[in-house]
Amino acid sequence: MVESFFHGPGLQLRSDLLKEFGFKEENTEVLRELYGNTGFPKPQKAYKLSLEMYDLSLEEPYFWVLEEFRQNFKILDKLEDSFAAAENSAFFGVTQMRLGGQQDKISQFLATTGKMIKELFQMVRELRIIDERLGYYKESDDQTGKALGARSKSAEITLKGMFIDLVQGGAKSAASVFGMSRELEFVTLPDLFFDAPPFLNVGELDRHVESLRKDFNEAVLRVLGRHLRQYMEWRKRTYIEHKTRRRFMLQYLLQHFEIIKMYIGWIKPYLRHVARLTMKERNMSSAELISAFEGSILDIEVLAQHRLTSKTDPSVGVNGCILGTFTYRTRPEMKVVQEGYQRGPVHVGRFEMNLRSYVWSDEEVENYKKFKEKEMMMLMGDVSDSVKHAMEALGEELDIYLAEARGATEQKTSGNTPEKKQKSMFSNFFGTFYTPKEKGAKAKKPMSDGEKKSLGKAAGGHANFYAFNTFKNFKKSHRMIAW
Repeated sequence: MVESFFHGPGLQLRSDLLKEFGFKEENTEVLRELYGNTGFPKPQKAYKLSLEMYDLSLEEPYFWVLEEFRQNFKILDKLEDSFAAAENSAFFGVTQMRLGGQQDKISQFLATTGKMIKELFQMVRELRIIDERLGYYKESDDQTGKALGARSKSAEITLKGMFIDLVQGGAKSAASVFGMSRELEFVTLPDLFFDAPPFLNVGELDRHVESLRKDFNEAVLRVLGRHLRQYMEWRKRTYIEHKTRRRFMLQYLLQHFEIIKMYIGWIKPYLRHVARLTMKERNMSSAELISAFEGSILDIEVLAQHRLTSKTDPSVGVNGCILGTFTYRTRPEMKVVQEGYQRGPVHVGRFEMNLRSYVWSDEEVENYKKFKEKEMMMLMGDVSDSVKHAMEALGEELDIYLAEARGATEQKTSGNTPEKKQKSMFSNFFGTFYTPKEKGAKAKKPMSDGEKKSLGKAAGGHANFYAFNTFKNFKKSHRMIAW
């Protein structure tokens, strides 16, 4: 019979995901002369065992099989650890109390993270504005190396407009360039003010004003010299101020970004805990779980790997794998283990074990792990996707600013700037959720068909032998009929 690992919509979801990741689904006899899909990749060999005892210990059969795997396989990964309990059971109540505490922590961290990401938008926007201003200052300064009559005035005109609006109060102020033109009839003052080129020093300013003396009266030139000198000093001071502000904002942006990463790092364990404490819908809808009974269903999935590598390229390998699935339908009894300790469940009931052997390449092993992650960690995936989309909206500027801030920090601490490859923002931020593609990565040399066949035969033989051996020895050690 098909184990109670999947039911109804859960089986269909898993079947669709298996197709998405390129696996052929196992089809086996579920009832006498009736075949159906199981929701697992098609194995080389498969062994099934069901054990039901009133005083069955939950841990003993699982750890017996785990120890067998550990002695014969180098790599061991737990891929699933989930449960469901009847709504009116004591176990359900205790679990929901723990779940509520984890969810409260997640909501606090996510609220703080959302606020900080919003502030990150403002910081990037402010840095963009500062860079725009500094572009005008730099362009104006670059002109001072040319002859006075050949200097471009476009950046200088923009800065002078800012000076009049921000410092002098615009046309509404009678003391501004435009205000004096309107109120005191210095009609030519705005034209003379904006037509003046960038000056390297006060001497060039005085010579420029002196050259206008033959065409304009003394009062106009006196006022023009005052405004140009005031503007020149403002430009010099604000240029330094903007560069200092930008340096501070870069470091503050980096600090802010690292704090967001820290919060995300704190959130991830809570999300995993919530995913595991959350009752699985596929089991809650099972006919074996009745709300009025003290019952629970537990699912465990373990992948054991025996990896054989290619002689030509050790990074390429073939894996003999055993996928062990353990399903428990139990009755938890809440008991106090020792004085001062909270009540905990003691499970008794039915145990089902399925061992499936496979020969998978490294890519297929990773695909199956990704498939399990996509199936089991949907909650975490949704959160990371929402954060990732928010960060993508900032564009490439965030990466550029962070790289510059890190470079400045490294230069300050080490005294030199060694060429170092910067990780992208997504790689730093999302870790296991996001892996960027390496540009120009050297392609792996594929192993020959003969070597692949030889390694596959050896890896498959190892997996098949120990799948059967574990199944046979388990029955013998637990006094079951074996032949």
